[in-house]
Amino acid sequence: MSSIVILTGAGISAESGLGTFRDVGGLWTRYDLTEVATPEGFARNPALVHDFYNARRANALDARPNAAHKALARLAQDYGGTVTLVTQNIDDLHERGGARDVIHMHGEITRALCAACGHRWDAPRVMDPADPCPACAAPRTRPDIVWFGEMPYHMDRIVDALEAADLFVAIGTSGEVYPAAGFVDIASAAGAETLEINLEPTPVPGRFDRVLTGPATRAVPDWVASLL
Repeated sequence: MSSIVILTGAGISAESGLGTFRDVGGLWTRYDLTEVATPEGFARNPALVHDFYNARRANALDARPNAAHKALARLAQDYGGTVTLVTQNIDDLHERGGARDVIHMHGEITRALCAACGHRWDAPRVMDPADPCPACAAPRTRPDIVWFGEMPYHMDRIVDALEAADLFVAIGTSGEVYPAAGFVDIASAAGAETLEINLEPTPVPGRFDRVLTGPATRAVPDWVASLL
């Protein structure tokens, strides 16, 4: 294999103590996503949205990268071909695990965005609706997160990588949220081998050529070792 594209989801960070979304007890079962993860919810109650993401930011900053994050960083460093790492996660555990040039398709909890002028900057640990934008001074700051109804970031770059991939690997993702759920189909259509690594297979069988099951901290290092 000369070109590998890896997509990671919440399952890779779960063993670092960060909650998954769609499992029983996941984030979307405890919160009304229309209130905390949409532009409309932010317009209605920015304080509630900031409180939600301040808590998630604190959780993410206090978490530590696990063996799966570190194994993927090692793969990117030591593999003889190209490794493109795309994540649906908004935490920075891949980077703190040693990975570089991670494509965050849903944004980053450690970054802030001005809803007025589009300026981006490193977010403080605690954000407030009254915080002024450092570029235009408007009190319109929000987390630099892709909310429901918004277009994921870097899609052109991701699709280009998928169409050139020899191997596509999905790790710890539910396979239910588009456009990421369709990445396996793009890669397959381009002739890539496909592999799923998850606690259990995603609900639609047969989408991947191979499936490896088990906790990410065991399954991912084992798979990386088999490649290297």
